[in-house]
Amino acid sequence: MGQLVYHHILPNGLVLLAERMEHVRSAAINFLLPAGAAYESAGQFGVASLLAELITRGAGSRNSRELTQALDNLGLDRDESVGTVNMRFWGSTLARNVPAALELYADILLRPHLPEEELAAVQSLSLQELQALEDSPQKKVMVELRRRYYPPPLNQDRYGQAEDIETCTIETVRQFYRQQFRPNGTILSVAGNVEWEPLKAHVETLFGPWEPQSNGDLVPKPHSPHSDHIPKETQQTQIALALASVPLTDDDYYNARAATAVLSGGMSSRLFTEVREKRGLCYSVYATHESFKTIGTLLVYAGTRSERAQETLDVTLHELRRLREGIENDELDRVKAGLKSALILQEESTSARAGAIASDWYYLGRVRSLDELQAKINELNAPAILRYLDRCPVRDVTLVTLGPAPLTLPSL
Repeated sequence: MGQLVYHHILPNGLVLLAERMEHVRSAAINFLLPAGAAYESAGQFGVASLLAELITRGAGSRNSRELTQALDNLGLDRDESVGTVNMRFWGSTLARNVPAALELYADILLRPHLPEEELAAVQSLSLQELQALEDSPQKKVMVELRRRYYPPPLNQDRYGQAEDIETCTIETVRQFYRQQFRPNGTILSVAGNVEWEPLKAHVETLFGPWEPQSNGDLVPKPHSPHSDHIPKETQQTQIALALASVPLTDDDYYNARAATAVLSGGMSSRLFTEVREKRGLCYSVYATHESFKTIGTLLVYAGTRSERAQETLDVTLHELRRLREGIENDELDRVKAGLKSALILQEESTSARAGAIASDWYYLGRVRSLDELQAKINELNAPAILRYLDRCPVRDVTLVTLGPAPLTLPSL
């Protein structure tokens, strides 16, 4: 699984990463910019999503229609998305089209029009997405859990607030762009059948003139997570739990991933088997691990009929606590197989590799080799996972429920 990842830091601070994949004909481009929802100010919640939608509606010498046509002419499969910390621009195309695609992205990121006449349509889309969240209780409860669990500003999300979106002006959007779009803190990763030296020279030409600016790192504020109930007249109850784990930068990260996979790594996992299959308590249950640079979290979801909600919560927490009693050999084998399969699939996808190397640099300031990740998986063992579980026991659980009646956290 050996691979070579090149890296270069431009004088203005932009980080360029590239992994050459000779066995493919395509390439993926991935930009991470420090312009996520956590950078929004009070009264402007939702502006990052407005900007992400508006920024491709004309740039450089092209109006909105011309820019869309130019992107489509390259056969570019693309997406713009807003996360908590970063705004992401992604595109995949034939490798020979990468230089032209980068020229278009240079216009989008450095010379967007941000047309005022398009703002109303963009606001309407954001408000529709916010309304759709109300119609998706499973997604809604997880959003509300993060808002109550994480410290500000890491508890801010891309959906924003309806009143802020409705009253947002084009100057507010443009000001957010001027404040947050900068080369220092931006990561550009490319994976595919590309040549490093021509790529580096092209990126330096396109993005070298981008002026850096000072903008401090996000500093989480003091915060105590709090449980909550969101009343909703429905026959179902949505249950969301959060508890402390370790971030990606921690030596125990893969032990945390393995413990999560024992709980929720397919149809033979403990939560699926014990909560759903044996007892028929819920229609959906899962656990997932989430990481910021300094915060790691285990998130758990269960959706069930309201009359069985308290039992579902009790049994789910019991399964979380029961992990410390031991990990079976077949469970460990299944977890390793799943992690290795994901790694192999990542190796074959230009989009996955572009995303992975950018993520590594963001978290670690370096790119882990596939061999290093393979070794981490091979080293997983039950005693190490149990030591992690002793380090991060099931306690101080934050519970958010959505449904007709609140639930009671059992004593842990």
